[in-house]
Amino acid sequence: MIPSPTSHRIDPSNAELEGATGHYSKKLSELVGLYEDGAAFSQVLEQGGDEIVYKVSDVRPDAGHGDLIFGTTFMEPGRIGEEFFMTRGHIHATANRPETYYGESGEGVMLLESPEGETRVLEVFPRQMIYVPPFWIHRSVNTGAAPLVMSFCYPSDSGQDYSIIERSGGMASRIVADGSGWKEAPNSSYRPRTAAEIERVYETGDHEQ
Repeated sequence: MIPSPTSHRIDPSNAELEGATGHYSKKLSELVGLYEDGAAFSQVLEQGGDEIVYKVSDVRPDAGHGDLIFGTTFMEPGRIGEEFFMTRGHIHATANRPETYYGESGEGVMLLESPEGETRVLEVFPRQMIYVPPFWIHRSVNTGAAPLVMSFCYPSDSGQDYSIIERSGGMASRIVADGSGWKEAPNSSYRPRTAAEIERVYETGDHEQ
């Protein structure tokens, strides 16, 4: 039996997705190790409490090959030291799967990194569409003073691999405050991937699921 067509309203003020079937959120304590300034992280956690930094709602019609997962991300504004609030970031477990993001409200950036360590930073604004090609690691960052709300869509058999970032000591770049704006800065803890590690990333896209 083929799925029935559906329609889902998105509220750009709070990322509420009508008819969402999945939800999860990340509190600040769950993002330990992401930020360079560990002392600032501990201070914000102690003073502000263990608040939710971002939350995701989605719809997953079919987990098999050939369908799509779509949903919304809501990210609070804030900083840890000079770094803006961000998501954990990931590459798709089946790495040749792409993704799109669409700015609903607020402003931020999409930080992207190739397996070889090349970086790109794409700004996110309302009515701005971001295309994340296959094989690119990606992370959302809220650089504004208001919540960042985005909608997204990706193949349902993509999966997520978060550990690729952890194994390299973070992404190659950080997004930090620069006066009244932001800038891309090198991550001093970053460890470039070996040729074997890079090859394994590309191999994950060689086998269709």
